[in-house]
Amino acid sequence: MGDREQVADAAYQAPFAMPRPRRPRTASTASSASFFDDRELREAQDWQSRHAGDAPPPTAGAGRRRRRDSQVGSYDDRNAIFDGPTAEFVPSSVSSMHHVMSRPSFQTYSRRRRRRRASMADGAYDPGSVSDATQSNASHTASAISYRKRNYHRRPVAVRQPSEDAGDGGAPEGPSLIGSLFSRSRAHVDAEEWDEHASDATPWSEHASSSSDVSDSESEQSDDDRSSTSSLRRDSPSRMIPNVFGTDDGYDDVRAEREEQNETPFDDPALGPKPVHLKDYPDGLPQLGEAALGPPGTDEAHGDEAHKYSPWLDKTCRDKQQIYLSDEDTLIRITGYRARPNRMLVYYAGCVLTLGILALLVLWFPKWRLRYLLRETSFADAEFVVVENQWGDLSEEAFMLIPFARPLRAVFPPTSRDPPSTHAQFQAQAHEPLDDSDDDADAGEEMIDLRMFEYRYTRFVLHPPSGRFRTIKDWRDAQWTSAAAMRSGLRGDVERERQAIFGANVIEIAGKSSAELLVSEVLHPFYIFQIVSIGLWSLDDYYYYAFCIAAISVGSILSTLVETKKTIRRMREMNRFVCMVRVLRDGQWTYVESSELVPGDVYDAADAQLAVLPADSVLLTGDAIVNESMLTGESVPISKVPVTDAAVHALQTSRADVTHQLARHFLFAGTKVIRIRPVAGADDTSAKALVVRTGFHTTKGSLVRGMLFPKPMGFKFYRDSFRFIGFLACIALVGLCLNTINFVKLGITWSTLLIRVLDLVTVVVPPALPATMSIGTAFAIVRLRKQGVFCISPTRVNMGGKVNVVCFDKTGTLTEDGLDVLGTRTVAQDGQFSELHATCADMTTTEGADGEALDLLYALATCHSLKVVNGEVIGDPLDVKMFEFTRWHLDEGDHLNGDTDGIDAAPNGPERPPALVQTIVRPPESVSFEAAEPEASVELGVIRTFDFVSSLRRMSVVVKRLGSRSMEVYVKGAPEALVDICDRSTLPDDFDDLLSYYTQHGYRVIACAGKSVEGMSWVEAQRMPRERAESELTFLGLIVFENKLKPGSAPAIATLRHANIGCKMVTGDNPRTAVSVARECGILGQSTNVFLASFVRGSPEQPTDAQLAWTSTDDERVHLNPDTLKPRDLDPLTTEMGELRMLDYELVVTGDVFRWMTDYAPIDLVRRMLIKGTIFARMSPDEKHDLVDRLQELGYTVAMCGDGANDCGALKAADIGISLSEAEASVAAPFTSTRPDISCVIEVIKEGRAALVTSFSCFKYMALYSLIQFTSITILYNLASSLGDFQFLYIDLFIILPVAVAMARTLPYPTLHVKRPTANLVSKKVLLSMFGQVVLCSLAQVFTFWLTRRQPWYEAPALNPDELNVVNAENSAIFLVSSFQYIVVAAVFSVGPPFRLPIYTNPMLLASLMLLGLLSTYFLFVQSGFFFDLLGLVQLPIAFHWELFAIVVVNTAVCFVFESYLMTPMLHLVKFLVRIAHRRHRHDKVRKHSQKTYKMVISSLNDPAEA
Repeated sequence: MGDREQVADAAYQAPFAMPRPRRPRTASTASSASFFDDRELREAQDWQSRHAGDAPPPTAGAGRRRRRDSQVGSYDDRNAIFDGPTAEFVPSSVSSMHHVMSRPSFQTYSRRRRRRRASMADGAYDPGSVSDATQSNASHTASAISYRKRNYHRRPVAVRQPSEDAGDGGAPEGPSLIGSLFSRSRAHVDAEEWDEHASDATPWSEHASSSSDVSDSESEQSDDDRSSTSSLRRDSPSRMIPNVFGTDDGYDDVRAEREEQNETPFDDPALGPKPVHLKDYPDGLPQLGEAALGPPGTDEAHGDEAHKYSPWLDKTCRDKQQIYLSDEDTLIRITGYRARPNRMLVYYAGCVLTLGILALLVLWFPKWRLRYLLRETSFADAEFVVVENQWGDLSEEAFMLIPFARPLRAVFPPTSRDPPSTHAQFQAQAHEPLDDSDDDADAGEEMIDLRMFEYRYTRFVLHPPSGRFRTIKDWRDAQWTSAAAMRSGLRGDVERERQAIFGANVIEIAGKSSAELLVSEVLHPFYIFQIVSIGLWSLDDYYYYAFCIAAISVGSILSTLVETKKTIRRMREMNRFVCMVRVLRDGQWTYVESSELVPGDVYDAADAQLAVLPADSVLLTGDAIVNESMLTGESVPISKVPVTDAAVHALQTSRADVTHQLARHFLFAGTKVIRIRPVAGADDTSAKALVVRTGFHTTKGSLVRGMLFPKPMGFKFYRDSFRFIGFLACIALVGLCLNTINFVKLGITWSTLLIRVLDLVTVVVPPALPATMSIGTAFAIVRLRKQGVFCISPTRVNMGGKVNVVCFDKTGTLTEDGLDVLGTRTVAQDGQFSELHATCADMTTTEGADGEALDLLYALATCHSLKVVNGEVIGDPLDVKMFEFTRWHLDEGDHLNGDTDGIDAAPNGPERPPALVQTIVRPPESVSFEAAEPEASVELGVIRTFDFVSSLRRMSVVVKRLGSRSMEVYVKGAPEALVDICDRSTLPDDFDDLLSYYTQHGYRVIACAGKSVEGMSWVEAQRMPRERAESELTFLGLIVFENKLKPGSAPAIATLRHANIGCKMVTGDNPRTAVSVARECGILGQSTNVFLASFVRGSPEQPTDAQLAWTSTDDERVHLNPDTLKPRDLDPLTTEMGELRMLDYELVVTGDVFRWMTDYAPIDLVRRMLIKGTIFARMSPDEKHDLVDRLQELGYTVAMCGDGANDCGALKAADIGISLSEAEASVAAPFTSTRPDISCVIEVIKEGRAALVTSFSCFKYMALYSLIQFTSITILYNLASSLGDFQFLYIDLFIILPVAVAMARTLPYPTLHVKRPTANLVSKKVLLSMFGQVVLCSLAQVFTFWLTRRQPWYEAPALNPDELNVVNAENSAIFLVSSFQYIVVAAVFSVGPPFRLPIYTNPMLLASLMLLGLLSTYFLFVQSGFFFDLLGLVQLPIAFHWELFAIVVVNTAVCFVFESYLMTPMLHLVKFLVRIAHRRHRHDKVRKHSQKTYKMVISSLNDPAEA
């Protein structure tokens, strides 16, 4: 197995592997039998033979939440909250992929809780029980409203009954997932929340405030920098429209108010909006009026009413279907369509007659095609289907028709059901027993054709009897009835049948050809507008500028095309995997490519060529250790054991993805093989595994889909920019109409009129505007790259400028990666702790209660779950560090039984009886057993292991020393957990003080204890219950670990806090250790009061009657009011309440408290917890992602900085995700830093602020340039005149483009300011600035025009109906004055501090302005020459030149004075007038609700009237 074990290479094993010199296996090495005499060996063999087929006995605490601190990962730890494989039932990165995409008010169901409820089978949660009012009132006596969540009703009916399906309630989570790697524009729909049951349709006043996202009328800092759910629009271009900002989703941010109120929302309309359920709380009912509770009898009618207007939820409807995809946590709607032939002929004719304009409009507005050219029809008769997700993305999917003359049950086994339409139905179905009686009538029916389609790599197959689609992701073979029945493999004909159903087992990302990408890019509205403009300019002989814009556009399109092709190729190479697999087919082993695997195939997982698992499978025989770091982010190896019949039953009956019963037997596709061993002693040397899911339906496939279709990120600046462009288009339309009327009056020919009025549109809406907006972002990305920060999502750069909360992972991000052993402390003779032992050489021996010597060193050497692979010790990094500290050697039991192949028995598998000695450890200087007396040898054999249980917070081992007649029990765990099971007399007197010192200073402490049991045999050790083993222990000592803070962490945190940017720590570590690190790095102040929550009644496993208490970590007498999260009134003799109120306080929230509060606490309390919570400890990766989502719902712009793949979900969900790792996390994070510390966060924020201000400046400059030029042309059109071609060329090419590029090169300010730049393009400040400058420049031009016509030498220009006269005095005067205005406006809008450096630090901009100013001055006074003739100027008196120069000087001065001195008082005046208008119209409440949610919550927290 040498080839196999090479998989555990240094790259994957470095975090958890310790090199160990291989000891030669000689006859002198102690064997397993050496530890026992002949009688004990016979008893052990008899015991093994009787218990060979039994499952291992359950340990104490089984079925409860367990947290693994130090062990080889095991899915037995089903509810552990930790940054590791045991953090979830399935790998956490899979669940973290399920994003909450919209940001409505809070959902009561977290994704973790949904899966937990879907998979719990231990009775801790009863979905059918509804608590009465008495129980609710008693659950929390200190609260007016107890923290309880009403359970939904589960009706024991078939899911195909439409009326009952509509009644099933639930609170679906907000919309999630699904952008597109290739998408270029998204439309959006409202993401409405509904209550869990139809009877709870109680309005909630805070729902509107949480989802409202309107700009604050009082302060520009309250501007909305993200899109709200109420501002999402469905009726917009499809995803085929390309992106003008590059390969990212810039155009996706165009979101407008949705107008179609007659559309059925994405969810169950039978369910009311989701409030806190006041009906469950009698004490809270007086707060509501009777009207709010609804009239009696509405509950029953509501569900029936829903189907009258919601065919999506009608289970009998065969042309419309809504499906809730649980793995992606999203809703889609499927509609069947057929073309209308007559209308299609008219459409094609219209396309020809309009030269393709009609086709473009239909492309940009796809719903026109659905409404007028197609008709809805049943799925069976449809030519294709249109799939719409909750974001409004429309996708047309063609059918795949495959001849398939097989029984219906082959495709739709008993586990197949009509998919749920809402999350409420999904929850209800998860608890319903599978009953295939309704399908029995159709079981024998044969399918002629297999009719299916793929939507984003998920297959949907048409179920002929119902006429509706079903998914095949959770397909289960009806023959999978037991573990033995699953080992026979497939026949060849069945394999071909399933190939047709499931397709190839390969994650093949479909790529577009260069021609397809080019066409889709060119058909973007902006590029079409540029093409039309270039054609128009060419007709007007304006070739030079047309050529320049064409070159810029072609370059932009080609760069986007190349980048897109690179991204697709990189994704394809990264995810496509094919290898040779040994498969059992037709009773014979044969080698096939992994792409040919289908569900039901049995393959040899122990094959030496198999280094990566090819599909999602269950282990049938043998045992395995795999590395799931690709999915979990933790390099802790995971043990897998063969599937049991109970797990097979769970596989068949559970509707969840992977339950906790199944996860410990489940092999996930894409995970690395460390070691897989076949059954010991069996003739068959294979370790069989059964394929369950293939291709994109695997766990890895779900992760890849999450990368391909990320959530659309809304940013207000982009949305407002398109709105403003629309406003400019309206101005152009008005100017077009007015000038058309004027030209008709002047008698201008229609050909000239048409070209000129259309040219006016290109003036008002400049085609170069999108390119100039992205210049600042491009320069910022280049500067970041030079600093070692790489960006794969350009649109996120500007969003970095609005970040006001940063979440940090702890280990590896704020602190150094991994823990180091600081030393140990044993118990001295005086009853105190000894001095710190830096090495194990000077550790003392403790005498047990029976006089037996107990050594802390022995406990450290044996109390772990390490394993040996290829000569390396692997396991939990903490265990590896601890064992490395002892410098001992370790051998597994298989090396001791004479097994030449290195194969031992699986510790838990029914086919592999455990070895007599699981592992043997010995010191490096230990002599061999035969070479010396047994008493002189120190070799310890681990007889039995009690795995770590999170509820007990400890693990233990039973150890036998070579030659000894007794056995020792060693226990390792949290010091607090060992106090209760130790003899109090053995505890040091300074135990509490020393433990408090270490935990408060950020050290991680693990305690060890032990005892000796005289005369215990091997069989007695196996029968001994855990409670007996872990009792009456002697305390041995502590081992102390340190996690050093990175040097750059504290300065970076100080910089962020000084800039008024909130910092939060999100970690899987101990809360008190996290608090210590937070104080050390500055996240928490040294004098900050910290409150930690604990359950005083109930628990996360019994949440319906739980109560929290918030206690200060420094003074247990100080508590928070659990209903307000404010300090309680205290004893005035001990604490002054007024002083405490003035002190800052923060919250420490653990993962179980966070999950419980988000599920059961009132929404206002959850918001307060999120705002005041600074340390989030014991958080699983999925909970990290939920935290980011909920902070975003409050209105925060969130950055997340992490270093592992376990942070992938949070990195993807955050507005700004920064990965400090170049591994898996870099795929999900928009930013990847090669720096080892968090200083990169500051650089990203600084560059983001500079880029955002630059984008504002460039946009304002380009908008003002267009309006100034529009004013000039409109004035000249009154004389049938215009600017000349070279005048346009000088303005557009020599002034605008160089200045716009130079403006973007201003560097960011070196320090972060306390305020953030505004992202609101339509804020009062921005609009007032632009409006003021436009008015000033327009007045200067109008005055110039008036002054020119008042001169005594003035002669009116001649009128030519066929061509505009461009050589006249008005033209020259207005051109000369306006050329200065473009330069002046650029200087005015070149904003410097506090977000960018001053203008004089930008040499390119300064040189451009000075050079262009000198050149315009030269043109102003020149009287003849080449440039004079080229620009078409006329000779003017020298005195008039000076008059024009005076106008330029006055205009420049007034513009600067207005922007620098008059803006502030005028802004205050405008705000004052707005407040008066609000008061007059009584809009105070509207203004109040326009604030961001987190600002309102902070105001309530600071309200002294509230206790």
